Amino acid sequence: MAPNFGRSISFPLTPARSFSKPFCHVRSVSLPGTTSSHPLLANLHAHIAAVRSWIQDTASLQAGLTAIHALHAALADLLLLPESHRVTSNACDRLLDAFLLLTDAHQGFQECLMSLRHAAAESRAALRRGGATRLASTARSQRRAEKVLARLAASVSAVSSKCARLNLVGEDAEMAGAIMQAAAASAAAPVAMFSAATSMSSPASSCKKRSMFIPTFATRKVETAEAAMERMYALERCFDECDKPCHMVFRSVVQTRVSLLNIMTPTI
Repeated sequence: MAPNFGRSISFPLTPARSFSKPFCHVRSVSLPGTTSSHPLLANLHAHIAAVRSWIQDTASLQAGLTAIHALHAALADLLLLPESHRVTSNACDRLLDAFLLLTDAHQGFQECLMSLRHAAAESRAALRRGGATRLASTARSQRRAEKVLARLAASVSAVSSKCARLNLVGEDAEMAGAIMQAAAASAAAPVAMFSAATSMSSPASSCKKRSMFIPTFATRKVETAEAAMERMYALERCFDECDKPCHMVFRSVVQTRVSLLNIMTPTI
């Protein structure tokens, strides 16, 4: 039998061969021994931390939407790994239910943003023309949208607590834990986002109400109306800038559900 020279070190590797193996190793889609060293897991944990950091300071809705979208993109990459298929069917079922509710919530959020943006534009026009009836009508529309946002925040809050309690069991505990943390962060972020959108809208609404009850001869009415118009314009611009990122987040949540369904569906 011919001897095996597979492990021989008699001949030094050429420069081309010495670079080939590390390069292929970095591009591999399988976990290299321990999952803690895999770049996709590290990338997911970084995006989870970014989302949690935004939750602590919801200064920008657009930044929050961007962070959530990036988190789902990182999670989608991780779910392509063969190791993610070790997650139990029961856990996948619960994750599918959670992401279905998140899909509905983000779709409702898109509709609320459109309503609030339209109400802001109508309010600005009514303030400019002095139409009290039209202003009262837009204020009612705005309050309805704020109530919908409050209901969405309550429903997503329940999803967030359920995701935090998920116990994903599989051969790879770190992989399962990362998926659970991503799901919990993905559910917690919309709660903060819906509340932030409501708090942004409410001061503008109260500013409009103040301008309606100041006497016509008072100089302060003009100042308050101008402040209200400026606030309405800033609100309208903010919601308009969030439209595209909001749609991207909605699509990424749907794609996450598709990836989970692919895990549960046997390969033919």
